[in-house]
Amino acid sequence: MINFEAAIKALTEAAVEFVVVGAYAAVAQGSSQLTRDLDICYKRSPENLKRLATALDPYHPRLRGAPASVPFFLDQRTLSQGMNFTLETDLGDIDLMGDLSGVGQFPEVARDAVIVPLHGVSCQVASLDVVIRSKRAAGRPKDLAALPELEALKELRVALKKDKRDDR
Repeated sequence: MINFEAAIKALTEAAVEFVVVGAYAAVAQGSSQLTRDLDICYKRSPENLKRLATALDPYHPRLRGAPASVPFFLDQRTLSQGMNFTLETDLGDIDLMGDLSGVGQFPEVARDAVIVPLHGVSCQVASLDVVIRSKRAAGRPKDLAALPELEALKELRVALKKDKRDDR
């Protein structure tokens, strides 16, 4: 299980530009999904890659599922030569998504992200539309099973916005 608070704080304190995606983005917006990892979509600028590697370095990032004998060093160069990384860290599992299935890279994900307070800091969190598109594109049974609840949350948000407009 990941320490969400420590992971979010490590990234924000290092000024990493990222958007929380995946199940934790859904949870931050009212979903009852369970998740054991943190998925983020990160900006791929050289400066941000360096900040991201620096933020995670104290937590000994390593490739999830790879034998311990496989050498891995997370730095700006490694991040620039890959796109998506599934990591184990001392904080728990963190997935770094340079490209989010069904959505695209950081600019597309961040375009309609919402700001949500998470563990005492304001974070960009993928909109429900983005979460739905990415889960549909991933197509895994657990992602497809989450879609009805996410669609219902989206409909509820639309209805609440309409009610607010009608009250004016």
